Parts: sequence; structure tokens; C-alpha cells
Amino acid sequence: MAMLVPTWLESLLSTAFFSICRWHKDGPRGECNMYCLDCNNGAFCSYCKSSRHKDHQVIQIRRSSYHDVVRVSEIQKVLDISGVQTYVINSARVLFLNQRPQPKTAVKGGSHICEICTRCLWDPVRFCSLGCKLEGLKKKGEASFILSAKKEEEEGRKEGKQRRLPSEELLEDQLREGMQQEMYQSTPTPTPPPHSDARKRRRKGIPHRAPLRP
Repeated sequence: MAMLVPTWLESLLSTAFFSICRWHKDGPRGECNMYCLDCNNGAFCSYCKSSRHKDHQVIQIRRSSYHDVVRVSEIQKVLDISGVQTYVINSARVLFLNQRPQPKTAVKGGSHICEICTRCLWDPVRFCSLGCKLEGLKKKGEASFILSAKKEEEEGRKEGKQRRLPSEELLEDQLREGMQQEMYQSTPTPTPPPHSDARKRRRKGIPHRAPLRP
């Protein structure tokens, strides 16, 4: 099973978050809601991140109804989360770290259940949380948390498309400027319509003097 589960996952799921950092308890951001995948040594606050984990792989844990969640955009870079139910909370897609207490009343609308805790699920997936997927892996061995080489390659291509090198942006700006210059040079200068000045200078008629009375 060790080949299917990262060494830091079980420690992450058993860590207590959102306590006050003992080194930065007076700071406004002294809440321990960070976890370092390299150090694998408990929760810490954002001040500890900047001073002790500057170049490490760090994920941020958030809260939803007093339960720990992590954003899909962060965790999917380091973990295969396939088969786990995700939710949209505060305009961000997240998933729960561990299973939650079952509601007293059944939730209507879901047609699927978690294989471990039988919680009602909305999507055709197997687990309600990372903890339940880990438990299912221990019992059945039909899942994995390790990103395959193909998935890592696909993620790298996606990031490559989103991130462009400065040289590429400079080249695109130069091409855009060149196209604009050619457009301006090839566009002929508009000429005024014929007889426009003649109409302005043309007199209405020759004045005539009134005849003298006898």
C-alpha cells in the first residue's frame, strides 16, 4: 500500500488545524492552517510559512461548517483525488479531508453513497472524503493516491499553456505592432469629394439695383 499512498497523507489527515501558533499568537494571521508536504511535521501559520517553509510544497487548509477542506486546485497537483466527492463552497471547488457525522435527516436528491461511511453523495463517485478513500484503499486496494506519469505530464502541459515566457509575450507584442504599422501604411489617405471647395466659393447670384422711380 505504501506505493499507492504518499508518506505525508496519513499525517495530514490526522493533524489538528486552526489552533493559534505559539510563536506568532499575537499576529492577525497566527492561525495554524498550513501544512508542508516536504517537512510533514504538523500545522503552522502563514508567518511560519514565509520564514521556515519558503521554498517548500505547502497547502492551505480551510474550514466549512467546522470541518477541514482543501481546494481542489491545490491538492490535485500532488494527489490523485479521483473517486472523491467535491463541493463548491465560496465559489471554489473543495473536498473534505475526513468523513463527517451523518445528518439526522436523509438528504434528498443524492442517488449515490460513500462506500465507507454510507454518506449520500451527489455525483457517481465512491468516497465522500480523502479519509474515506484511504480507508477504502486499505480494505479493498482498488484505488490509488499517486499521480501517474501520464497525469503529471498532462498537468504540465496545462500549466505550460497557461504560463507564457516573457520572450513569447514580447514577440507577440512586436508582431501586433508590425501589423498595425502595415495597416496604417496601406490605408490610403481619404480625399475630399469633388467640387466641395467650389460649392463653398460659389455665389448665389448677381445682385440687381431696383429701378428708379420717376
